[in-house]
Amino acid sequence: MPLDEYRKKRDFSKTPEPDGSTAPARKKGGELFFSVQKHLASHLHYDLRLEWNGVLLSWAIPKGPSIDPADKRLAMQTEDHPYAYGTFEGVIPEGYGAGIVMLWDRGTWTPEVPDVDAALRKGDLKFTLDGFKLKGSWALIRTRGFGGGSKPSWLLIKHKDEWAGPVAIAEFAPLSVKTPEADFADILAADNPDVWTSNAPAKTGDTGKLFQRIIRQAVEMKEQGKKRTSGDEEPKAEGKRQKAKVPPKPKAKAKKAKKAKKA
Repeated sequence: MPLDEYRKKRDFSKTPEPDGSTAPARKKGGELFFSVQKHLASHLHYDLRLEWNGVLLSWAIPKGPSIDPADKRLAMQTEDHPYAYGTFEGVIPEGYGAGIVMLWDRGTWTPEVPDVDAALRKGDLKFTLDGFKLKGSWALIRTRGFGGGSKPSWLLIKHKDEWAGPVAIAEFAPLSVKTPEADFADILAADNPDVWTSNAPAKTGDTGKLFQRIIRQAVEMKEQGKKRTSGDEEPKAEGKRQKAKVPPKPKAKAKKAKKAKKA
């Protein structure tokens, strides 16, 4: 079954993730859904999801998508996810994938190949994205020699078009498209306020230590975002450079002028 691997890895009595028991509702016009979820877990990464045959084909992208065609981003294929997972945003308190999930982008995707299944088998899938942040033509190319899991590794590459450019899109647009202006700290505070206010999860042990680190990282990322928005970081550096360029005080100039006259 398509979702067997997904279900084996999770205890649905402890995680708020959907179990995939509800089939996706068919949409008019046959539009296919896609999303990218930003996942702060043991390591920050981004998960690309493409709807196909009732499930979400999934790839974990450690550095996140890039809209610069010069960047070839490693994309590790993972287990298929249920369709309902595509809009999930919240806190996974323990177990597999423990951390905070943000819905970073969503929209529709259109294959640029006549047979998607054949393209996946070949390892060369070309498609168009129409999301809030990611748009235009893309390719997933299967690679050799990367990773070590049961699933193959791929490269996610942006094709040259009007939606491409040398912009670090993950840094330029870091926030949620589901909860307006929300970052990881906001999602954690809203979804699990007890964890947030105590600054530690209810459980101790390895999971507790991991969550304490995730909480600290979420807070640090929020502070860094505030500094970038307010411009506090750059003026400090500029101030140091300008200090060295301050001209002599008028009094000092006057003293020099008097000495010159006496001479």
